[in-house]
Amino acid sequence: MSEIFGIPTQALFGQLLIGLINGSFYALLSLGLAVIFGLLNIINFAHGAQYMMGAFCAWFLLNKLGLGYGWALLITPPVVGASGIVIERLMLSRLYKLDHLYGFLLTFGLALILQGLFRQEFGSSGLPYPIPNALQGGQNLGFMFLPNYRAWVVVASLTVCIATWFLIEKTRLGAYLRAATENPQLVQAFGINVPRMIMLTYGFGVALAALAGVMAAPIYSVNPLMGENLIIVVFAVVVIGGMGSIMGSIVTGFMLGLVEGLTKVFYPEASNTVIFVIMAIVLMIRPAGLFGAQK
Repeated sequence: MSEIFGIPTQALFGQLLIGLINGSFYALLSLGLAVIFGLLNIINFAHGAQYMMGAFCAWFLLNKLGLGYGWALLITPPVVGASGIVIERLMLSRLYKLDHLYGFLLTFGLALILQGLFRQEFGSSGLPYPIPNALQGGQNLGFMFLPNYRAWVVVASLTVCIATWFLIEKTRLGAYLRAATENPQLVQAFGINVPRMIMLTYGFGVALAALAGVMAAPIYSVNPLMGENLIIVVFAVVVIGGMGSIMGSIVTGFMLGLVEGLTKVFYPEASNTVIFVIMAIVLMIRPAGLFGAQK
């Protein structure tokens, strides 16, 4: 068996694949957070709970309605995104003129409420969600075995991330969204309904979290607390990439997933803290983040 730096090749590439999978979820979730913060200036701590809701929605569709994975990908993001729109209209819309701390506290409380409700109903043990038949099995690449479903997650996540970046950075709609954050009165003068745009933007960010939850369901067990620990890491990813930076969230998410995977190979004891060490270093050197605009 061949080795690289004294590590068996299969083990090294296996950990890199795990890191890439984690990075896919980091990128998708941090992208949703960046969209919401960059365009609404809301620190959405409920993002992890909304990711969990996406996984549970997929589980419910399969076990209660008999609708499989493909239907879950189509139905779950708009359904959970619609719940985000309700939250934005009823609660968050009242906080836009206040300090960021108020939005953070509200969404933190919402996260605790949602987790508590799901834990009371389903317990804390994980619920299984099977890999769809079309994506079972894998490919033997010689140096490692690549499961089809994990390859699909990486490709799908990267595609969604790039499409979102293109929508916000390269289209007229994205220009309106970015302008609305700087000068909403001017954008409204052009006949654009800014409150509706803000509402739909929050719903879109929540839908991205729900999509990540659907894709995570066959890999991780569907659990009421599945977003609790992940959201802390995702916030670190957003801070490192730059608060509100779309490209920063995408690049940093995948990059830190790979760094975490490599750390598990060469120094496993540090794998749970390496992202936070990187965050501390980045904040000391570049407080706005790697891709954030310096003020």
